[in-house]
Amino acid sequence: MKLFVYHTPERTPTDRLPDCAVVIDVLRATTTIATALDAGAEAVQTFSNIEELMRQAESWSADKRLRAGERGGMTVEGFEMGNSPLACKPSVVKDKRLFLTTTNGTRALQRVEHSPQVITAAQVNRLAAVNYLLETQPETVWIVGSGWEGDYSVEDTACAGAIAQSILQQSDTSLLDLFGNDEVIGAIALYEQWKDNLLNVFRQCSHGQRLLKLNGDEDLEYCSQTDILDVLPIQKQPGVLVKY
Repeated sequence: MKLFVYHTPERTPTDRLPDCAVVIDVLRATTTIATALDAGAEAVQTFSNIEELMRQAESWSADKRLRAGERGGMTVEGFEMGNSPLACKPSVVKDKRLFLTTTNGTRALQRVEHSPQVITAAQVNRLAAVNYLLETQPETVWIVGSGWEGDYSVEDTACAGAIAQSILQQSDTSLLDLFGNDEVIGAIALYEQWKDNLLNVFRQCSHGQRLLKLNGDEDLEYCSQTDILDVLPIQKQPGVLVKY
């Protein structure tokens, strides 16, 4: 297995795809996806375009769908939900399909949706992603951060490092054999620096600051927790994620 870390989808190679893509948007899309599926959602279908989401959602009965999403951290007008994982309670999402659009995470998923295997990860379900990779042993793995509108985000890279470090610890492979680019080493170093205080770094990073201005500290607290969900979102068809 060779791991490659890309800080944003724009930094991934354009001439090939990996055997498995791991998409990360800790704040908050992939945390919300994992939480929704753990709470019993039928599936999460992702869109980068709001108009396409609205069109597809119309084909589902209102009692079987939830339109969820944000732009700039704010709930999209007319949607039933925003992008807060704390809203994904069983009483709200069970047996329903979430039609989700976000500023960053859904773009990252779209970039790699034609890869043979696509999963999503966040701090909350880090171990589930690690176990899947160790079980399936894909030859090439891209861990793709969503960033913020094309720019680097520290929380996604820290999560990438958490995944890479755990794989390294649980396999017989050396770091030299495991890493495919320098970003893997940097991601592991970043996670090692902050692993005991992720909430603090989440509050300091630029996206965390945006959420704090929107009264999102409870979301930050939730998203900073590690391995609290034993659920792995996996792509069933392009853009549609289900519980593995």
